Formats: sequence, C-alpha cells, structure tokens
Amino acid sequence: MSRLQEHYKNVVRQALVEQFQYSNEMQIPRLDKIVVNMGLGDSGSDKKKLEGAISELTAITGQKPVATVAKKSIANFKLREGVTVGCKVTLRRDRMYEFLDRLVTIALPRVRDFHGVSDKSFDGEGNYSLGLKEQIVFPEIDYDEVDEVRGMDVAIVTTARTNEEGRALLKGFNMPFGEE
Repeated sequence: MSRLQEHYKNVVRQALVEQFQYSNEMQIPRLDKIVVNMGLGDSGSDKKKLEGAISELTAITGQKPVATVAKKSIANFKLREGVTVGCKVTLRRDRMYEFLDRLVTIALPRVRDFHGVSDKSFDGEGNYSLGLKEQIVFPEIDYDEVDEVRGMDVAIVTTARTNEEGRALLKGFNMPFGEE
C-alpha cells in the first residue's frame, strides 16, 4: 500500500467525515481514477514522435499508454478521421496513488514560477483537471533525451458530489492550491 493511500485511510477520511458530517461510510469521497493525456499536435502522423511520447508517458506513469485517434475529420485543422492525435493513460488503485504522490511532491514544485494550482478547475461534480506545459518536470524524464517538449493534461476523477468536497479531498492529499 502506498504512502498516500495509507494517509487517505488514516487521516483524510476522518477529516472529511468531521467537515461534512457523513452518516454513511460510502458517502466519503475518494479518488476513482487519474487520466493523463498527452496531445501530439501537428506531429500526429510522425511515428517517431508518437513513439517518443508513448515512451515518456510510460516512464512518467509506469503504465503503457494507448494511442488516441481523431473521431472525425476537421478540414480547418488539417485533421482526418483515424489519424493519431495523442496518447493517454488511465491510472487506478496503487499506480494512481503513486502518480498523485509524485505529482504533488516532486513535479508541481519543479514548475517554473509556480504559485499553486488554480482552485477554479473543478467541473462542478468534484473532478479536477490541470495542465502541465512540459513533461520534463518529472524526474523520470531525462532532459537530454527529449526530442520535443510536450504538455500534458491530468484529470483527477473523484467520487465527490460537489466542488467543495472534491477540493477538501485534494487538500487532504496536499494539493498546492494557489491564492487566487
């Protein structure tokens, strides 16, 4: 069991029950999954760049990503149906907690001019999304071997029903929300 998972069971659950007065144990919000998405932009048709993105995402998450393809053609974006546009990974259970731990304690503090993540990025149902401009903030990525700096989107899906519950859950995991 990961460090963050034990912290959730021993500390965060009790704090959430005290704050929101849950009557049933199943009402307590928990993490459901984390989806990490890396778009390729114009270089989607380049196999070498796709392989580079897949290997970097594998190193960051510890799980092999799946390539994402365009669902429909859009002429203005020079996009055809079926063309690879990126890759994504869905993390659950132990890998999810390990990734969140590394994101909060190692990667986010390494972001340039970091003043905390926005607390306005909730979707209304307790799920949180954030974007990283470069993948080199993770220590698993060797800066000298990166062919292109790519951004990534991280979606944290919870069982919380409101933004307030989701914010309290992520604060329990020491998510560094900024003062905005």
